[in-house]
Amino acid sequence: MVFNCVVKTNTEQIMSEDKSIIQDLGGPTRVAELLGYDKLHGGVQRVQNWMLRGIPARVKLEHPEIFLKRVVEKNSSH
Repeated sequence: MVFNCVVKTNTEQIMSEDKSIIQDLGGPTRVAELLGYDKLHGGVQRVQNWMLRGIPARVKLEHPEIFLKRVVEKNSSH
């Protein structure tokens, strides 16, 4: 028996959530601004890359008010 279904791995789920966070915050340019990254020297491209690779854990921990807000809200609702 063959099943043609897609199962997301934990890593794929996290990357999908990270992409959604960036989009919800206004996109790579807006996130680069929020983080104080220089838009003319690769800041926007860095954030754009996170949409494919995921937001580095270090960045999430350095800016919990931006990136971990959903986690806190999600856990407090239980």
